Amino acid sequence: MSALLLACVLLPLLGFLLIFFSPDNEHRIAAISLWMTRIKGVAVLGLLAAWAAHGFANFEYQWLVLYQHDDYQFPLLFFLDRVGAVYLFVVWAVFSAIVKYCRVYLHREAGYKRFFQAIFGFAFGLNLIVLSGSIDMLFAGWEIVGISSFLLIAFYRHRPQPVRNALRAYTIYRFCDVGLLVGTWMSHLLFHESQHFSQLLTMFDPNNIPPAGYASLSILSWLIILAASGKSAQFPFSFWLPRAMEGPTPSSAIFYGALSIHLGVFLLLRTMPIWSYHYLPRLIVLSIGVLTVFVATLAEKTQSNIKGQVAYASIAQVGIMFVELALGLEDLVLLHFTGNAFLRCYQLLVSPSIVAHLLRVEGNVDSDFYIKNNDQMTFLPTSIRDSLPDVLQNTLYVFALQEGLLELLVKKILWEPLKNVGRQLNGVSLWIKILAGLALLAIIAIAASGVSSVARIYLSMPISLAMAVVSLSAFSNKRSPFQVWHSVALSSILAGVAVWLMVPAAWYDVALFFSGIIPSWALGIVALSVLLRHYHFADEPFVFRAFAETQPGWSLMLFLSFLGLVGFPITPAFLGEDLLLSHASSQHPWFAAPITVSFVINGIAIARVYLRLCMGRPVELRGAV
Repeated sequence: MSALLLACVLLPLLGFLLIFFSPDNEHRIAAISLWMTRIKGVAVLGLLAAWAAHGFANFEYQWLVLYQHDDYQFPLLFFLDRVGAVYLFVVWAVFSAIVKYCRVYLHREAGYKRFFQAIFGFAFGLNLIVLSGSIDMLFAGWEIVGISSFLLIAFYRHRPQPVRNALRAYTIYRFCDVGLLVGTWMSHLLFHESQHFSQLLTMFDPNNIPPAGYASLSILSWLIILAASGKSAQFPFSFWLPRAMEGPTPSSAIFYGALSIHLGVFLLLRTMPIWSYHYLPRLIVLSIGVLTVFVATLAEKTQSNIKGQVAYASIAQVGIMFVELALGLEDLVLLHFTGNAFLRCYQLLVSPSIVAHLLRVEGNVDSDFYIKNNDQMTFLPTSIRDSLPDVLQNTLYVFALQEGLLELLVKKILWEPLKNVGRQLNGVSLWIKILAGLALLAIIAIAASGVSSVARIYLSMPISLAMAVVSLSAFSNKRSPFQVWHSVALSSILAGVAVWLMVPAAWYDVALFFSGIIPSWALGIVALSVLLRHYHFADEPFVFRAFAETQPGWSLMLFLSFLGLVGFPITPAFLGEDLLLSHASSQHPWFAAPITVSFVINGIAIARVYLRLCMGRPVELRGAV
């Protein structure tokens, strides 16, 4: 079983690598995609058959330990149970259908190879999530799925709206990653070496002593619910999903109709022993589901495009799944997920044909033709047809048309305060910034000179404050890519220095973190220097430069450095983030929050830089010298 399980996880990664290194030839890419899905199907069905032969018992397998130092280790741990089995089968079935569909649907599309790379990367991340044995592994897959979504929403990079929507969706992803990142840290803090999913059931057995207090479990539950709500587009984050439909129809089907939108449900299923232990988190999940169903059902009625209608219909169904989870109906949730995933995938794949057919029908009939036939309403009494007052009907219509004002609400509460603070910080004079930098260097020198441990802790506080200040400055800076890149790297370095001041023994892990951050920063600076050597970015900061087409090699270098700086699981910085949080929390748990928020803000800031430079239409460029 272990070999089959590894094959299920790694075959999509192998498909990604084969497509990446193959020439841009449709026939070869289509053949690789088809055969990889067939081989994956054999592995999935073989694994499920072997699992059934063993009596459907939970199966845990540790492949190897990726990193170990002192009492910390990061094992590549996999776990299969009935939840993972259902998700694994649905993932393979939907992914295989999408691959077969796309081989023809995207014929002669300029981004044919780029699309298949993205969906194979997505399949790898999704399988990593579904078969993860710990929350650390789940977070790695979570990040891979997030960056794949980011690339596919911006697939039509010649149009500005898909690019803006990609940043909007990525922003929500990064914000909700706070919940999962801090939740990962808290699982280490509370459960120590017992944060495996296979151990959660026994830890929360009614006959055992709870592994943590009510307050700690409540905070961890809220963080998990935040991450699940953002990933599944639940209240108040429902607005991003219809905008994500700007990508190709097949990617909309596999991501936002069938699979990606249900990852929040999967997270809640995996961590159900934690958040369902008390009634308050259950009530929060129930309330989120009910509010989502109400808003999504109304918003769906006023959508002017078929993909938006399907998106809100899927959001409403996931809201019902949240309600079912709050009521403890796990088996019903799995059945509901399976049916909804296949239905939404089918609806989105046939939606272009339906629209084309209805337009042809409309062109062949008189002007009184309506797609929706409401003749049956005439047989109902007037009191039933017009049961709501006109004022209330109009109010609900405007509310639905504006999608519950959720986007405005999130923007006003989350992003505008951060941007305003960042603008004020960027307006500070250069001399004050120089003096502040010299003061930080003096603090670091004093701390390194051998002062007491208590003094080092107090000296780390201004360093952590400077980390947050630098991150906010990068978040609000839209006119200098170099300043954003420097600020993001400096913020990460200050986070490592602050942890080192608090825990001097953590120097090795801090160095590991720097080994991912500093090369990524240097590579990004080189790529920016080459890409912008003929441009003065500040003259036209909001023009898309389209370097992904005019200079694809250096754009790829910029993208890789972007991934390294955000702690994507391709560099040691991914492990370093977890290590920094672990060391900081061992001394002062409060310090985990500013580090996490800074990492999230940094990711949004440099994602915006990447989009501005690499997306767009080359013929529309202006400002070249």
